[in-house]
Amino acid sequence: MQTSGPAPDATKAVFRVLLAVSVCHLINDMVQSLLPSIYPILKNSFRLDFGQIGLLSLTYQVVASLLQPLIGLYTDRRPMPYALAIGMCFTLLGIAILATAPTFGLLLVAAAVVGTGSAIFHPESSRIARIASGGQHGFAQSVFQVGGNTGSAIGPLLAAFIVLPQGQLGVAWFSVAASIGIFILYRVGRWRSHHLSRATASHVHRDIRQTLPRRKIIAAIAVLAALIFSKYFYLASLSSYYTFYLISRFHVSVRSSQLHLFIFLGAAAAGTFFGGPIGDRIGPKYVIWGSILGVLPFTLLLPDANLFWTGVLSAIIGFVIASAFSAILVYAQELMPGRVGLVSGIFFGLAFGMGGIGAAVLGHIADLTSIAFVYRLCSWLPAIGLLTGLLPNLDKPRIAPLVS
Repeated sequence: MQTSGPAPDATKAVFRVLLAVSVCHLINDMVQSLLPSIYPILKNSFRLDFGQIGLLSLTYQVVASLLQPLIGLYTDRRPMPYALAIGMCFTLLGIAILATAPTFGLLLVAAAVVGTGSAIFHPESSRIARIASGGQHGFAQSVFQVGGNTGSAIGPLLAAFIVLPQGQLGVAWFSVAASIGIFILYRVGRWRSHHLSRATASHVHRDIRQTLPRRKIIAAIAVLAALIFSKYFYLASLSSYYTFYLISRFHVSVRSSQLHLFIFLGAAAAGTFFGGPIGDRIGPKYVIWGSILGVLPFTLLLPDANLFWTGVLSAIIGFVIASAFSAILVYAQELMPGRVGLVSGIFFGLAFGMGGIGAAVLGHIADLTSIAFVYRLCSWLPAIGLLTGLLPNLDKPRIAPLVS
């Protein structure tokens, strides 16, 4: 049965919720990107080696990756409208510890606390984005993801102009953004608590499709996990070590290296927005093909490029590869309908885990060899995108309103 669409005022109200979680995703990932952005400062202040730098990333990423599937599964069964605000409170606490930590051990604690905040935030905010999608799941995930990528991009920029002049204590300024995020997410929690039933009946659509055999679902999840490995191991080489690569190879200043990192992350934020809407039109599988395998020629050219072309290639790589995650997430949600929290938790957790493991492994390799060798090694990772051909073609869902 076809029914008329939701009223314009109601549509605007739900879209405001989508924008709210996107803004808070910006805040969350801005704080997340702050940690690798200030690695040169922490390395000098605490006399850290690359292995310890990798351990900081590993601590943050592993805590987030282990908790996210559990939180997603729990909130699938027991909705927690105010979980988002609670997660941002953990982020605020992590900022306070990071700004004042006198030892490397407390830096690890700060990384774990910020990781806990992200673990709570991502599965539930992804669910809210799907609820507010009006059936355009790819578009909603892109709007949600572009907030996070924008936060990841401006984090290094703010670190260059706020933290670098003031040192470690300058991190405390980011507590203002986290406090704003707590207020916004409290309002989102009130919306979900008071209006979720009516919003579900009016705006939220479900996918009605023939469920694939369990064996095919498991195989598809394994392929998606391999693609996540490819994407986030490569991104770990850029997000965690790009500043060191530029400094060691081209002898640029710390501020210049952070500005180059901002350009890369800004391009990734721009690219994020296009993957979801294109996936709504042509299907997420084709977006996955283009975003992972399509970036291979550029990653192979990067290790031999000069400074100018390194900046250009890194921007292209960020733009192209960034669309993959929204497409992978939407594909997985369609693969396992009704498990939005669990699926979001698994794939956000995989993303965090692979990024953390990648940072630690690549840091160790860099200590044994060189940063330049790491970039040459990682340039082949997008070839794993060939596995996309093994993913089953999912029929486009028939959209039906959730009404009795």
